Amino acid sequence: MIVKRLFLLTLGLFLAFASIAKAQERWPLTLTDALGRQVTIKAKPKAILLGSGFNLVALSLIHPDPVSLLAGWSGDMKGDNPEIYKDFVAKFPALADVPIIDDSTGGLSFETILSLKADLAIMANWQADSELGKRAIDYLETTGVPVFIVDFNSDPMKNTPGNMRLLGKILEREEQANAFADFYEEHLKRIIDRVAAHPEPGPTVLMDAFPNPDRCCYAYGTGGLGEFIGITGSRNITDNLPRQGGIVSSEYLIAADPQVYIATASPGGTYSAFSVGPGVTAAEARKTLGEAVESPVLANLSAVQKGRVHGLWNFFNAVPLNILAAEAFARWLRPELFADVDPDESLKEINERFAAVPFNGSYWISLK
Repeated sequence: MIVKRLFLLTLGLFLAFASIAKAQERWPLTLTDALGRQVTIKAKPKAILLGSGFNLVALSLIHPDPVSLLAGWSGDMKGDNPEIYKDFVAKFPALADVPIIDDSTGGLSFETILSLKADLAIMANWQADSELGKRAIDYLETTGVPVFIVDFNSDPMKNTPGNMRLLGKILEREEQANAFADFYEEHLKRIIDRVAAHPEPGPTVLMDAFPNPDRCCYAYGTGGLGEFIGITGSRNITDNLPRQGGIVSSEYLIAADPQVYIATASPGGTYSAFSVGPGVTAAEARKTLGEAVESPVLANLSAVQKGRVHGLWNFFNAVPLNILAAEAFARWLRPELFADVDPDESLKEINERFAAVPFNGSYWISLK
């Protein structure tokens, strides 16, 4: 018995030392971020700054308690989508006490950042492209805080699975991160392969960001969420705009007369009377989408006349859940090819397999 106990004790000590050695072997960790920057992280992060609060969604897909990792975060998710913030606070009450690192100019407060003693900052690619963002990166790195850039926005199909795998390495959650990335790639491949087998063109499409009866229209280009129009074999009528999109006139829209109209918005009528996304019922989303296309310019489009009107949560352009937008587009734009593709089922699987906080609400809607 004594010999057995000594053996078990020795084995336990061996495994403990092996675990420590493995951790020491991993760190420091040097990875290439979404902008091609080599970023070295000295040790497993325990105090992370989120330059965009929406990146809490990414962490929540691979970590069971992402809030426990935070030293500070931006208030953009809380401000733009309070419904999803409430769901996170309900599950993780400590989130309400995490310091906000924004300042009054829309940038990051250097004074606040310095006081938080973070060991890593995660920022979104769109922040890194701005002057305020570049200043923040320089400041953080000068104070010894490595900055890792992720991109779920400008080139989502290429970067989302890879970025999730990298976050898995950083957080030592590789099994979960790889599983999500595999899920993403499998669902994306299904769309791409099926369209490749049916190269006939899909319909012409307008994706209108935050429709407003007083103006027309800010349209997505071929980048970001606009990429998911292209992979279905459909044609974005604003392919002459910059990749991120831009303003189109009512005259241009009437002349192009798209066959399908897709509006994007956020919950509660923020930025637009159309309400869709976290916490929104299907009835509210459908009602407000119908009201959005009653404006004189939109009401006479072929898409509206024939009932090919759809709506989508705009902030899919900031989170790795964007694969659900791809599936919604496939079903809307090429129904003859994708009758078996169901983003509702995919969201259910994400909630069951990955999400620390389930995503509830109507994230996509059709007028009919």
